[in-house]
Amino acid sequence: MSGKMNMESRTGRENQRFGTKGERLVAGVVPLSADKTRVLLIQSTRRGGWVLPKGGWELDEETAAEAACREAWEEAGVICTVEADLGHIPDTRPTSALTQNAPKASYQFFECIVKEEKPEWPEMGKRKRQWVSYTEAVKALDPRPELLEALKLSSIKRS
Repeated sequence: MSGKMNMESRTGRENQRFGTKGERLVAGVVPLSADKTRVLLIQSTRRGGWVLPKGGWELDEETAAEAACREAWEEAGVICTVEADLGHIPDTRPTSALTQNAPKASYQFFECIVKEEKPEWPEMGKRKRQWVSYTEAVKALDPRPELLEALKLSSIKRS
């Protein structure tokens, strides 16, 4: 993402990409500090806990990496550079946990290095952000196995 940053978050699912089994395609980032000692977490708007930036890969985005970087901007207010594709992570929620607002998903995460952290961003009124160590992130992401898996696949320093 370059040039002027859009201060509007995308909403709605009309431009959402879906996989061959009807699953929602979700792109996310593991946003690391330049020295890879810390990861940036954001507050979940639904549960109040801490999560990694992620969201739907939309039809006008050529790649999942592009979608992931847009989500990092909208949700965390960071400009980042993709370092690695961490691959696809399955949705392990039981069928009973799926809803119309939270259908089955297929996650694709990318390890990114944060280049800039802006003081204002589209979802700053809805979310806080915080830099944490690997150990702190493991505890915070424990309720979300797909996010924890993405963290563990990254090259963050585990000290």
